[in-house]
Amino acid sequence: MAVQMRPAQGLRLWHDVALALVQSREPDLSIRQISVLITIYLDPQPHTVRALAAKLGVTKPVITRALDTMGKLGLVSRKRDAADKRNVIIQRTVKGALYVEKLGDLVVAKAQELR
Repeated sequence: MAVQMRPAQGLRLWHDVALALVQSREPDLSIRQISVLITIYLDPQPHTVRALAAKLGVTKPVITRALDTMGKLGLVSRKRDAADKRNVIIQRTVKGALYVEKLGDLVVAKAQELR
């Protein structure tokens, strides 16, 4: 379903969501970190650092730093791939799933306020 929105409305929505996140008690994640997190929760598993870096068009160290931050916050976890010990599988957590769900609810609520 396509959403019709003027550029100014799109910017207002982005602003309102970002402002609500800054004012909330939720962890303060960068746009890059949020992009990684949403990718982990929306795209089919399994996720690896290499695959996330390729998908998002960034380097592996960028993904590793984002995962370090999100791991400390309990939003994701990592474990070695049993089939290939060189790979690390990024796993979803309950806390991360709740964060992403709240973020989705926030986007919807702010979009409805634009009408």
